[in-house]
Amino acid sequence: MIVIGVALSLPAGGYLALDSLRTVGARMTLAPQLSVFLRPEARRADADAVGAAVRADPRIARVRFIPREQALKDLSSVQGMSDILAALGRNPLPDAYLLEARDGSPAALDALARDLAKIANVARVEADSDWARRLGALAAILRSVLWLLAGLLAIGLIAVTFNTIRLQILTQREEIEVSRLIGATDAFIRRPFYYLGLVQGLAGGIIALAIVAAGLALLNREVAPLSESYGSAFRFAFPGIGDALALLAFSGVIGWLGAYLSVSQQLRQMDG
Repeated sequence: MIVIGVALSLPAGGYLALDSLRTVGARMTLAPQLSVFLRPEARRADADAVGAAVRADPRIARVRFIPREQALKDLSSVQGMSDILAALGRNPLPDAYLLEARDGSPAALDALARDLAKIANVARVEADSDWARRLGALAAILRSVLWLLAGLLAIGLIAVTFNTIRLQILTQREEIEVSRLIGATDAFIRRPFYYLGLVQGLAGGIIALAIVAAGLALLNREVAPLSESYGSAFRFAFPGIGDALALLAFSGVIGWLGAYLSVSQQLRQMDG
């Protein structure tokens, strides 16, 4: 039961951690946005010309102009940056436009970024949604790894239950043979071992839930100061009722399946 609990706690804990991070990502803006930075020497008339060209593009839904003075003011409000900016003696930030595209597909954003970079006095174009796509791709990879890990561990746990039930059958071999002689059916003989495998699986699932809850509680103690320093209340979420029941059902099925395979093999050997 401890082996089952420890093994199941690995994919279960990883799933809950990924789900918590996915929830945080969902609250962040994933709008298809681009940032257009002008050349440092560009004048306000040049910035107005770039703005007119940008607003005329039908692929752009919204346009927001951020003058260099406002960008400097926003950056100065960050702790520790005011002294650094004062030491520079000048404003190093360029004028910029923040754009929201109508089509958020990677191909459309790349094509729009290339066209915007050709406008006069534009120094650089960045697609701000690139990080979101990378985060989504990374989450998908990690989710696949977790499913693969869960599948491999499930096979191992079935083998553990198989061997446990096999040893139990061997210790009761004579009792089983006597039961058959007095008319016990295979279904009657199988049933207690099925119950044993199911109970072992469920108990392992309960242990896994306890391990995951304890692990997340320890992690949240360390995460709390970090998230509060960023003004966030982020915590790793504990298993909900649905997740807990799903884990228990999964562990119970694994225990039952291992018992089924073991009993079937041992009874066939007795018949032979």
